[in-house]
Amino acid sequence: MRVPVSWLREYVDLPGGVSARDLAAALIGAGLEVETVDEVGAGLSGPIVVGRVLGIEELTGFKKPIRHCSVDVGAANGTGEPQSIVCGARNFAEGDLVVVSLPGAVLPGGFEISARTTYGRLSEGMICSASELELWEDHEGIVVLPEGFAEPGADAFALLGLRDDVLDIAVTPDRGYALSMRGVAREAAALYGTAFRDPADIDADGAPGEGHAVEVQGPEVCSRYVLRAVSGFDPAAPTPPWMKRRLALTGVRSIALAVDVTNYVMMETGQPLHAWDHAKIRGPIGVRLARTGERLETLDHVKRTLDPDDIVITDDSGPINIAGVMGGLATEIDTDAGPEAERGSAQVLIEAAHFAETHIARTSRRHGLSSESSRRFERGVDSAVQVAAATRAVRLLAELAGAVVEPGYTHVAFDGAAPAPIVIGAGHAGAVAGVPYSRDTTVARLRQVGCTVEEEGDLLRVTPPTWRPDLTDPNDLAEEVIRYEGYENIPAIPPRAPAGRGLTPGQRLRRSVGRSLAGAGFTEVLSYPFSGQRDLDGLQLAEDDDRRASLRLANPLNDDEPLLRTTLLPGLFKALARNVGRGFPDVALYEVGQVYLPRAGAAGTAPMPPVDRGPTPEELAALEAALPEQPRRVAAVLAGAWEHSGWWGEGRAAIWADAIEAARIVGRAAGVELRVAAAQRAPWHPGRCAVLSVADGDAERPVGYAGELHPRVVQAFGLPARTVAMEIGLDLIEAVRTAPSAPEISTYPVAVQDVALAVDSGVPAGDVEEALRAGAGELLESVRLFDVYTGEQIGEGRTSLAFSLRFRAADRTLKAEEITAARDAAVAVAAERTGAVLRG
Repeated sequence: MRVPVSWLREYVDLPGGVSARDLAAALIGAGLEVETVDEVGAGLSGPIVVGRVLGIEELTGFKKPIRHCSVDVGAANGTGEPQSIVCGARNFAEGDLVVVSLPGAVLPGGFEISARTTYGRLSEGMICSASELELWEDHEGIVVLPEGFAEPGADAFALLGLRDDVLDIAVTPDRGYALSMRGVAREAAALYGTAFRDPADIDADGAPGEGHAVEVQGPEVCSRYVLRAVSGFDPAAPTPPWMKRRLALTGVRSIALAVDVTNYVMMETGQPLHAWDHAKIRGPIGVRLARTGERLETLDHVKRTLDPDDIVITDDSGPINIAGVMGGLATEIDTDAGPEAERGSAQVLIEAAHFAETHIARTSRRHGLSSESSRRFERGVDSAVQVAAATRAVRLLAELAGAVVEPGYTHVAFDGAAPAPIVIGAGHAGAVAGVPYSRDTTVARLRQVGCTVEEEGDLLRVTPPTWRPDLTDPNDLAEEVIRYEGYENIPAIPPRAPAGRGLTPGQRLRRSVGRSLAGAGFTEVLSYPFSGQRDLDGLQLAEDDDRRASLRLANPLNDDEPLLRTTLLPGLFKALARNVGRGFPDVALYEVGQVYLPRAGAAGTAPMPPVDRGPTPEELAALEAALPEQPRRVAAVLAGAWEHSGWWGEGRAAIWADAIEAARIVGRAAGVELRVAAAQRAPWHPGRCAVLSVADGDAERPVGYAGELHPRVVQAFGLPARTVAMEIGLDLIEAVRTAPSAPEISTYPVAVQDVALAVDSGVPAGDVEEALRAGAGELLESVRLFDVYTGEQIGEGRTSLAFSLRFRAADRTLKAEEITAARDAAVAVAAERTGAVLRG
């Protein structure tokens, strides 16, 4: 909502010295999101005045029509003599009042006006168009002011509002009242404690029940419906400059007087209106839900098929409006006045209604029509302002177009539209804020909002005003008291955690894993937990792969991603592709998050417990049973250079071993040792994939996979070639990890023995390493593979694996005999289990 401050001041007396930015700060403090304060016309300066065209000389011999004009600008030019101005526009004539920029003026964009010779004549200024002054959107040419607007020489800055401050407010869904000058003015009046003049405080001065016949289906569709009419309306009557200017400042384009009046009253009061050509209405008007198969051509020339959930306005011909969203083309008011003798014969019917918010919201989204009217209806409008708004509109039509207001009007209202009282404790607001607000403060603030407050001992019976449908419970009322008293006045007291409570083991594990991966050079990302069939196909999953068993969302945000993810990898792949596409080729990302796996035997749809009470234990159990399993996992993806080249030496690209090392980092952070073995699993390359396992008693439990991605996966997600990734289950690791113990630190020296073993090429290095560990005994401190060799010297089909064995005792310095015995024992077990042969 764009709020011109000059217009706002008509309804509230702001204290002297309060600037637009001061007002914006106050509104922000009260909870309204003022995004910007636009200083409209800040680029204008110098003499810009009203002038009257005295004479026009048509110049010939040029590529386009040119006029040399004599313009009376009064005493604004210092001489009182007519001003000579050259102009190319054709939409004005002798005797018209226009806007003139005299030499010395500066127009938007830094365009300076000066006297100069052009087309062979002296031009002492410029006759301005609306776009040149940034008044409003207009492509017809020069601004022609109505007769009697002002005398020649009058300053145009004040007359046309060339300079103004405009607050741009992002109105949240719960504050629909702020989508009007009336609502914002009421807020400002409450904040500054000044008088508020309600623009909707209007006497209808007519007889209800004597207007156009109406039949409303019921309060579930429309709780209040008002029609007022005028006759003798001149369709050619222009919209006055002051109204066009105010509409432009609020972001509304001027169309024609009847439409402009309805938009003006909507911006003023917050009540959307619609204007019909009364002569085009056939019979009584109906307000009902649409019927299957009904169609309507709307004002945007689109023929729309209506839904049975749409509220429509009808006459004997069928639907003529999609209520609260857009009017029909057939009943549009013609802006072509026709012959002058026929002017003044049109009849206009004004509609003001209170439609059901949810219907309007669904209709707007269903048809892809978001209008200024629908934005207000779906947020909730005042349920008692319809008569006042319609009366305000017909009076403006009478004032500006010579129309006559019909004395009778239609007013259909159902009982129950008034808000119900809310009982609240006098100290409730203070209890919520932790600030002791007095009873008088609470009552005064609620009355400033517009509530009716009845005091009953320690309780207050509060009836919210009709313009605040968002006030429905005691906490809503407490918020009103708190925000007017000032959020900044609530002391900041950090909560104190009870002794003995801290992070759970799972939380500590996740933090440790995140810190370890970040320290290793990975960047954390958070992906949406949604996926689609295209993602699963891109992973090259088999049809019977358990990761294809996904839960489908009932109302997905994106039709392409209607499933809950069963793996973290697609989200990481998309983040990687986005970074690479933005010019970052070397990327290492990780994510810790949940996946969602269908629970065996669970119901397909979660039950919906009632909202008027808390769920019973049985209902909670049913809800729990319907929830999917949500194990937590960690995944990482790498592409590009893992080590950069520079003066320190050559770099290298990330390879499958780096993905395995990322998994080992997670294992070390969790305090478990991951065992690595060759495997095949999508989306990894069959020959460059490893299964990651942990010891679970005497067995090994697989917890994840790591390696290089399959080329088809790389192509499907648009990833760099040779991208590597890993994914492991944190919950699986947490289930087998033991309580951490402090490491034993020996003061005795370490002994290092290197062994090179020749094995068949199909023997995994992890199996050889495990055999060495088993044979070396308790003196072995660590094993590290530091070299892999294949070639003629080792023989075809054979591989040489070189390991570094570190031996140390906690209580003594090892003797050479002990070290040799341990090494030989390790080699012997490796030979027995894997067929390894010690190389000389």
